[in-house]
Amino acid sequence: MTKPFRTLDDADVAGKRVLLRVDLNVPTENGRVTDKTRIERVAETMKEIADKGGKVILLAHFGRPKGGPDEANSLRPVAAAVAEVIGRPVGFCADCIGKTAADAIGTMRNGDILLLENTRFYKGEEKNDPAHVEELAKLGDIYVNDAFSAAHRAHASTEGLAHKLPAHAGRAMQKELEALSLALGTPGRPVAAIVGGAKVSTKLDLLGNLASKVDILIIGGGMANTFLFAEGKGVGKSLCEKDLADKARAIAAAAEKAKCRILLPVDATVAKELKAHAPAHVVSVDHVPEDEMILDIGPKSVAGVEEALSHVKTLVWNGPPGAFETPPFDEATLAIARTAAALTKAGKLKSVAGGGDTVAALNEAKVAGDFTYVSAAGGAFLEWMEGKALPGVEALRAK
Repeated sequence: MTKPFRTLDDADVAGKRVLLRVDLNVPTENGRVTDKTRIERVAETMKEIADKGGKVILLAHFGRPKGGPDEANSLRPVAAAVAEVIGRPVGFCADCIGKTAADAIGTMRNGDILLLENTRFYKGEEKNDPAHVEELAKLGDIYVNDAFSAAHRAHASTEGLAHKLPAHAGRAMQKELEALSLALGTPGRPVAAIVGGAKVSTKLDLLGNLASKVDILIIGGGMANTFLFAEGKGVGKSLCEKDLADKARAIAAAAEKAKCRILLPVDATVAKELKAHAPAHVVSVDHVPEDEMILDIGPKSVAGVEEALSHVKTLVWNGPPGAFETPPFDEATLAIARTAAALTKAGKLKSVAGGGDTVAALNEAKVAGDFTYVSAAGGAFLEWMEGKALPGVEALRAK
């Protein structure tokens, strides 16, 4: 069977200049990196290429510079953090194209690692300008993309280069693509999807795509209120996009046609305001008080979700079912996360989760490590779940 993507297994990197696109858009404070998760994800690829005798030339963006170099968006402080994570020296070059970059690369020995300056200091990066791609391509012999989180952007360093040099997926990218294929490409069935979050409007494409792909669609969060309203239920002061009731009904009809069961809350935790430890109580979704708001799904709804999960083989999760950042409205999210983790550990479930709030919720429940795969890529993960082709991924397909 041929692999859909070329990986490092197909690359001979010894003695070669390897342009490695990574995501180093990490949070910093006073010039120090405060969260090294993204660096840790790509450490394996850097070390493997270096150990095989390749010259590792790191390409990355940082922040949103406005037309040209600026100190606040320099990658210089990040080089030290990368060195710390991988336990090896990492050089830094103050440009990412031209003579300065070429000279710095010219002095590299096999196994050396060099971080080039922010790719977004050039307008040609985000425009995927062919002339800029050409300048970048001059610096390398092989291109490796290990930045799935930037794969939904067709930029020079995420997509353009893949058409100019032999292109391969790095190990983090490979793991992500394998996990995504496991979740929605060729999943074990039945498949359930949990979709939470505040608004239906931001996830219309997602819900539409999932309705035709999964067997059970579990809807929570603020968006469930719009579906309940569309069924004629009162939702009190809850967050609800009443103007999207027709859209919600259309999604429900499409799901029914595709034989996908939609699971909505049957009870809810309500309160007069969203604030920590606000007085809250549980009501049936048929009897939400007019002066209160739904802030979490209730215990019967949680039991219904847990029951559904016990019968499926694959779970894909994007968005918490309640306002989990504010206790006590985190209870349902934490309970479901722990159940999914326990089923995964027992070998009964393959679980793939992604999106910033979801990752935060799984960390809060201390179960992120028990899921089959947790994607740190926000926008790219969402677009992939919506069924969209990601330019940075498509460019790596084995021709």
